[in-house]
Amino acid sequence: MDAKAEAAIVAKRAAGYKAADMIKDGMIVGLGTGSTVYYMIERLAERIQKEHLAVQGVPTSFQTAMRARESEIPLTTLDDHPVIDIAIDGADEVDPAFRLIKGRGAAHLREKCVAAAAREFIVVVDETKIVKKLGTAVPVEVLPFAITPVMLQLHKLGCEPVIREAVKKDGPVVTDNGNFIVDCTFGRIDNPGSLEDAIAAIPGVVESGLFTRYSGKTTVIIGGIKKCTVKKSPDVVA
Repeated sequence: MDAKAEAAIVAKRAAGYKAADMIKDGMIVGLGTGSTVYYMIERLAERIQKEHLAVQGVPTSFQTAMRARESEIPLTTLDDHPVIDIAIDGADEVDPAFRLIKGRGAAHLREKCVAAAAREFIVVVDETKIVKKLGTAVPVEVLPFAITPVMLQLHKLGCEPVIREAVKKDGPVVTDNGNFIVDCTFGRIDNPGSLEDAIAAIPGVVESGLFTRYSGKTTVIIGGIKKCTVKKSPDVVA
């Protein structure tokens, strides 16, 4: 492993562990999806064992549910807890106003449901995910029945839509919800909120990876080699 990859692991672990240490006894916790969150799960499992925390997790993907069960973290659902205490998740990009792009792991639909249900949303990232302007590809979950007309409408919004192809199977990625993912490259996104609304208005779109509505309850933990930086939404100027 080269030094850069090793440094990224250290930063992700630091952010994940810091977030896990913010969880309090009795909390219902949204468990996001992705490598940084899995370090949080690792630390949370350790705390449950050592401190006997009584917490329950709401997983945002089958993969996270499997990881949590392996770590002996009790699980629950949004049916049982439609309002949860805290959601912890990663991001592909975070801008200065705490607007996000998520969905590299194709779990952004459930991640957004859990984030919306949470009283507090904690985003764990390494320093490479902090940007001045959002601009990475925006994942859009699409009903397979409507894939062609949706892609035409996405193109009209100014992007180059591409159906995400699976790595170890032929054909497109299929989400936990049975839908396709279309990755949309817009370049620099000057108004993420308006773009999120425009994408959501297309019939056949289930959800996009733009997260622009939760900055008021968001805390961002930025992992680094030597320390973590914790930024809360009141410190942010849009």
